[in-house]
Amino acid sequence: MPKPATTSPSPRKKAALVAIVMCLVFAVAIILNLSMRAEAASENIVPIGAGSYTLERPSSCEPLPEAIYRTSDIKGPTPTNQWWSSLVWQPFSQALFAHPLAMLCHEGGLAVTYPGDVISGASGNIMGGGIAKDGDFSIGHSAVSDFPDARCAGFSDWFIMAEFAKGESKLLTTLGHGSPFIYGQVVGGTAKITFAEKPQIWSGTKSDSTLGLTVRGRHYGIFGASGSTWSGIDGSILTNKTAKSYFSIALLPEKSPEALALFQRFAHNHVSNTETDSEIGKGTLTNRYKFTTKNHEGSEPGTIFSLYPHQWKYTSNKLTDMSYESVRGTMKLGIGLSFDTIIPIQGLLPMLPKEGIPDHQRMVDYLKKEAAKTPPGFKDTYWEGKHLGYLATLSGIAEIVGEPELRQRFADEIKQRLENWFTASPGEDAPLFYYNTTWGSLIGNKPSYGSDSQLNDHHFHYGYFIRAAAEVARLDPDWANKWGPMVKLIIRDIASPSLDDSMFPHMRCFDAYAGHSWASGHADFGDGNNQESSSESMNAWYGMMLWGELTGDEEVRDTGIYLFNTERTAIEEYWFDVSGTNFPENFPNVALGMIWGGKGAFATWFSGDIDCIHGINWLPFTPASIYMGRHPEYVKKNHDRIVEKREGGSDYNNGWGDLVVMFNALSDPESAAKYIDSTPTCSLEGGNTHAFMYHWIHTLERLGLNDASVTADHPFFNVYNKDGKKTYAAYNFGETPLTVTFSDGTSLVAEPRGLTLKH
Repeated sequence: MPKPATTSPSPRKKAALVAIVMCLVFAVAIILNLSMRAEAASENIVPIGAGSYTLERPSSCEPLPEAIYRTSDIKGPTPTNQWWSSLVWQPFSQALFAHPLAMLCHEGGLAVTYPGDVISGASGNIMGGGIAKDGDFSIGHSAVSDFPDARCAGFSDWFIMAEFAKGESKLLTTLGHGSPFIYGQVVGGTAKITFAEKPQIWSGTKSDSTLGLTVRGRHYGIFGASGSTWSGIDGSILTNKTAKSYFSIALLPEKSPEALALFQRFAHNHVSNTETDSEIGKGTLTNRYKFTTKNHEGSEPGTIFSLYPHQWKYTSNKLTDMSYESVRGTMKLGIGLSFDTIIPIQGLLPMLPKEGIPDHQRMVDYLKKEAAKTPPGFKDTYWEGKHLGYLATLSGIAEIVGEPELRQRFADEIKQRLENWFTASPGEDAPLFYYNTTWGSLIGNKPSYGSDSQLNDHHFHYGYFIRAAAEVARLDPDWANKWGPMVKLIIRDIASPSLDDSMFPHMRCFDAYAGHSWASGHADFGDGNNQESSSESMNAWYGMMLWGELTGDEEVRDTGIYLFNTERTAIEEYWFDVSGTNFPENFPNVALGMIWGGKGAFATWFSGDIDCIHGINWLPFTPASIYMGRHPEYVKKNHDRIVEKREGGSDYNNGWGDLVVMFNALSDPESAAKYIDSTPTCSLEGGNTHAFMYHWIHTLERLGLNDASVTADHPFFNVYNKDGKKTYAAYNFGETPLTVTFSDGTSLVAEPRGLTLKH
């Protein structure tokens, strides 16, 4: 049988076959690529509890710098949001306001000045003078005039070491909060001090190791190692002639041989470490500030240090009669290796008492109106946080008025929103958290106000998340067990209590010696670092107290107690100056909107309106805001000045008038009650509600003002005082009755899982 003839495929068929093959190749490639991308994305997702975070930067987050200016021997996460943070963010620092001294790292070394003698409030702000490259003087190296950069070579709770290095030549300078000393060590040369103008040398000669001198009207002691001398004393440049590496310079509180001799005794006790620890007693917080020194000469222990007002007003340590001035007020000098402060603990509650609601139906109507609103879409971390805070407050009120369905509605929305934020999925952009391994920080996406590229404001934003999570934990412990690891992660980002945390720096946002937090991650400003909303900082520590108590995490709870009560004292002294001892006499205002390292500003980042300048340090109003009422006479002074200056005066139905009324309730709750009762639907600041405004005002009106004279052996309490009649309130988070004893001898038995009052 003949074989069939063979023929070649037509060109059209060839093209079709090629196209099919190519499609198959492309399809396989796409599948493989997607699979590889999915696998890579999955590798970047880190599960933690029921949640997760990503190691991959979302596209809508700005990148952080790759370079960190620190020496190679520093390991672990780098601190940010500190008074000295610009040192690690850029080749040379911005101004470093350690108080009483100000410093600046530049290519020639470390510039130093004392700005305390030029402080003025006449401009409406508190200005303390900046620092230029010449300062009063600049500490340099005899063999190097142009260092390539300055790097952080060490840090502790309030001291740092800045290293200037070029080849084998090094200049190391150690400086810190409250210290009148700059300690120096030189490798490959000797110290060179260049003065802005020829100094007047009033003690010592060219054959002495110690000199007393005055430049620009400021007095300094120059301390070379024993046996060393200083050349150039007839000019404006001093060079140390020595075989030893160490020296120090100190700001003297006065021009006298006695002061110089005192500082000489401690000049070569270089501070090598500083640390703070705290102890919570029955109603008090004891903070202990400890120095470790390395004695290059002599055996006398200790150093000389100066205390800020929030420290010397609460210490029993014996201080000298010497002092410096600063933009924070007078700093008093002490001598030794430690000092303590003892601070009364301000009690806090998760919600206010039901006795503060005179009209039950009115409150229910307020709550139903809020519950009927359509939940907003997911926002950036700040505005999402404000919404979470709003929900947490409403949940507590709903419980107090006996509306479990409304309470569940608010709590369920918190859960849904937090679970979404706390879960990162492959390919997802937002909402989620991502961890930056270079800087050791957890960044929420979408970010805002530089929370991504500058690590700004994390404690402001995340504080709302923590408090909202605590409200859910109060109602649903199982949820807290599942999602708690993510809550703990954001707590560690803003205030890790551990010195050995491998992921986050110790106390990122909090300055242990200044007593308050800083908002800017990089501190890249001529006036140093800054913080605007002290009250949002307090909101974060409030959240930590609640979360720690509810989850049995005593370390987190006690850290929250330490942060809340320490920062409270700083707010009273520096934002408010409640006793009128710290602001300059020519300062025309009664509060500050922003604290900077080198100044105090009657301003905000976002508005010049007087409601905002004051109100940014009040919001969010929560049950914890009771701390602002410890000095009702100051509240009145503050409120009256606002009414005098604000648009509309005492017609509060504009701007942030609702916040002004709520603040005034801490002094005059009767007039505040008249306002909310006559204007039940007044205008509101974006994070406020009529429900809480009504509850807040009437609690103070019916039960009385915050009685700050009474403390307790349990941190979750309030004491109200109306015309001498006290009402005691305590919240018991436990499952069994709890006896709470107050400092005036009163005790009450707090019922389990609830709020108990005693009149």
